[in-house]
Amino acid sequence: MAYRSETRLVHGGTLRSQFGENSEALFLTQGFVYDTAEQCEARFNNSEPGFIYARFSNPTVSMFEQRMAAFEGAEAARATASGMAAVTASLMGQVKAGDHVVAAKALFGSCRYVVEELLPRFGVESTLVDGADLAQWRDAMRPNTKTCFLETPTNPTLEVYDIAEIAKIAHAGGATLVIDNVFATPMYQHPLALGADCVVYSATKHIDGQGRVLGGIVLASEKFITDNVHQFLRQTGPSLSPFNAWVMLKSLETMPLRVEKQTSNAAAVADKLAGHKKLKRLIYPGRADHPQAATIKKQMEGGSNLIAFELDADKAGTFRFLNALKLIRISNNLGDAKSLITHPSTTTHQRLTVPQRLELGITDGLVRLSCGLEHKDDLAEDLFAALEQV
Repeated sequence: MAYRSETRLVHGGTLRSQFGENSEALFLTQGFVYDTAEQCEARFNNSEPGFIYARFSNPTVSMFEQRMAAFEGAEAARATASGMAAVTASLMGQVKAGDHVVAAKALFGSCRYVVEELLPRFGVESTLVDGADLAQWRDAMRPNTKTCFLETPTNPTLEVYDIAEIAKIAHAGGATLVIDNVFATPMYQHPLALGADCVVYSATKHIDGQGRVLGGIVLASEKFITDNVHQFLRQTGPSLSPFNAWVMLKSLETMPLRVEKQTSNAAAVADKLAGHKKLKRLIYPGRADHPQAATIKKQMEGGSNLIAFELDADKAGTFRFLNALKLIRISNNLGDAKSLITHPSTTTHQRLTVPQRLELGITDGLVRLSCGLEHKDDLAEDLFAALEQV
């Protein structure tokens, strides 16, 4: 039976030991033993399934991978120690010296570092494009383009890019398409169904959703994982801790409830903030005035718990606003049960030059709000009171 996503998030991938436990078991072991030397040999040459070493796989981590694959609608998944480990593996596992990567300019600062600085150190060229401009994607493709990479909605300005059209461009050029789907979550956007070859998440965000552990995951076809990801992770070792996998397994059971409430809060807060005299602009994927509203309607099933807005203020005025908040806390994380706010130009995107930030719309007045599970009116009242300090 094809169960719905909420059901898959409770039961998907469950492995039970001989004790028949109801809650997922936490296997804290770095190694495994074998009944015979022949069995050990068979495990290592892949002629017999089973666990070998926790750097390669672990029963608790395997449950998390299988549950996420069922949730995403992917054939296979591999978990990693962090979201950035997932991004790095999904890209570096595909390329070699002489290859070329095309990526959207609007990326999380660490993602942009991997594309713009890390890959070129190993002879992999990269081209950055305006993700919303399909002509730029087409023009950037080369015969040696191996993969294309983007996040949508973007961090922090919440631009939304047409996954299906960019996938067509990538595939026409013989390249793959990797999507960072963190801001949309697997609930509201399905990149694989839209033509993407690989989806990555920082599981630290909505998947854990309670500010406790780090984790990441790469999801794709069995062939993509086998050809590009499995050996890279096995040999380089960015392994997810079994404890972190266990925490996130329990978090997945409540993810729909949390994300739906967070999204509802964000939509209500965005509507309350819209048109405020202290704001230059407000960006929320669930509003009709979003610059890519037509694309959102086509490929997303919901908005996000993220709101971006630009204050009519300089850095000092924006800091006064942030420091005046009482309920919403300043943090660079997102997707948490608690509402968090970030100043991208001095945190997540501080390594970019001022012209690079301005090109992306990241001014000193821009902030990114991740709405949590508090009452929407308490959030709005906290924001309105702090805006009086601008």
